[in-house]
Amino acid sequence: MRTLFHHTLLATSRKVRLALHEKRLEFTEHSSDPWRTDEDLLVLNPSGELPVLVDDDESVICGDGVICEYLDDVYPETTLTGRDAATRAEARRLALWFDQKFAREVTQHLAGEKLLRRVSANAAPDSRALRAGRENIHTHLNYIAWLTERRSWLAGDHLSVADLAAAAQLSLVDYTGDVPWSDHPLTKEWYVRVKSRPSFRCLLRDMVPGVQPAAIYADLDF
Repeated sequence: MRTLFHHTLLATSRKVRLALHEKRLEFTEHSSDPWRTDEDLLVLNPSGELPVLVDDDESVICGDGVICEYLDDVYPETTLTGRDAATRAEARRLALWFDQKFAREVTQHLAGEKLLRRVSANAAPDSRALRAGRENIHTHLNYIAWLTERRSWLAGDHLSVADLAAAAQLSLVDYTGDVPWSDHPLTKEWYVRVKSRPSFRCLLRDMVPGVQPAAIYADLDF
């Protein structure tokens, strides 16, 4: 059986879960705490990093970007990168933007402090990090709005890995209630479209032990 080694508080793991559901591929989940040694994970990926996908034929694919590329290569019926080279390049560029830049400037400061720090170390968040994340997020939300004014989805006419990467990051920040949706209506419209897709249900069911989600987290009409 296809198995995904992941952790729900890692946005890159969330992106892969969304991709698998968009592809309508059945899989089981193995949750692994990234701050603890997981011997089963180390056998598959010596770096110990998540996510890792073990496919039906026992192929082991490591890393969120590599997994998404693999899924498009092996299961091309529903593409997540696009049919032409320019679209694929743009989808990959934007996926990296959210996987790296958004994660570094926003998610790590907000969800990292409020969720991951709480669960892994039972520590209080750093107020300076929270302030930085709340300041930085506006630039990214404005960029999403700029893109969706010009395109149907972030990278073009169809939903792509760029949308999944952005939504995965935002879903964690939305869990903490730190997305200023009222200031960014166009970005909110895009997020509602992604959030309403069947693939997103798996994320909306996620619960962080000891931390209740924001009231709108699972609300499709917020």
